[in-house]
Amino acid sequence: MIGQANEATPRAAKDGAAGSPLVCVKDLSVIFDAGRAGFWGRKRLQVHAVEKVSFDIHPGETLGLVGESGSGKSTTGRAILGRVPVSSGTIYFQGKEITHAGKERVRALSRHMQLVFQDPYASLNPRMKIVDIVAEPLLVHGLVKNTKEAAGEVAQLLELVGLPPDAGARYPHAFSGGQRQRVGIARALALKPQFIVADEPVSALDVSIRAQVVNLMQDLQARFGLAYLFIAHDLAVVRHISHRIAIMYAGNIVELADRHLIYESPVHPYTKALLSAVPVPDPPVQRARQRITCPGEAPNPMDPPSGCRFQSRCPYVTQTCRDTAPVLTSRRPGQTAACWNC
Repeated sequence: MIGQANEATPRAAKDGAAGSPLVCVKDLSVIFDAGRAGFWGRKRLQVHAVEKVSFDIHPGETLGLVGESGSGKSTTGRAILGRVPVSSGTIYFQGKEITHAGKERVRALSRHMQLVFQDPYASLNPRMKIVDIVAEPLLVHGLVKNTKEAAGEVAQLLELVGLPPDAGARYPHAFSGGQRQRVGIARALALKPQFIVADEPVSALDVSIRAQVVNLMQDLQARFGLAYLFIAHDLAVVRHISHRIAIMYAGNIVELADRHLIYESPVHPYTKALLSAVPVPDPPVQRARQRITCPGEAPNPMDPPSGCRFQSRCPYVTQTCRDTAPVLTSRRPGQTAACWNC
């Protein structure tokens, strides 16, 4: 089980850590237009979903992106893939800027960058056979002329993710949630990408199935050198699969570090609160643990506060926190945090 394998070492190594990153995000901001309000609609509303987010992902590396619902995790992943417009900042893939790539370039980039969706029930067309679903990317990119020509490759992909080759003849309703997610992974692998955004790929699955899917993703990473942006809110799963972890709160990354440093020596108050809420499968130890609470609600993304986004819930808040937003600064080798008082 994932919860019992917290100390397992991810099987893929950061082969490119000493070289250039595969994906580089610098000061990424995504602001959505939410219409107008006020008398005669004179006031324009904006949703500040992501603001000044920066990180790198190297070949063969998994960066876990963690935070509560609405923190901007999925928006960050979709912005990298060109599925939502970027308001400011830059995104690089293989050293080339792709921040404002047009439709044709985004389509070309999709051969190298793919998405695994959260809901395996909604992400597969119930009217299409599995062979058609997995073959669709190959057809769209002109790599095969028809589904019949792709049948052999589809069978190999299905076998690669642990499904029988004859699964291609069935419809999605014939499969369980875990099997459907394997189909989604096979579809993402069809174009042989180098980078995959996994948007909470196991959150809709039964706990007993999560470990199987996560282990499959690790096997595929070790075999093909894939890089993952693994978006999740389950800290046990993230610890099991990630090399580094970024903690996100209200559109900002508040801490980024090697997974061992995040879990053993967290710095930011929000990170400490998140980790204190993770249950331990040992009743005496669980009862002895101190739960850190952060009363209050996350700030309204339409009206974010000046200064630190966590100020209304932080026990260490000062006037500096209210006036000036902290930036990610190094706390020790391999660990950065955005906090004035930690």
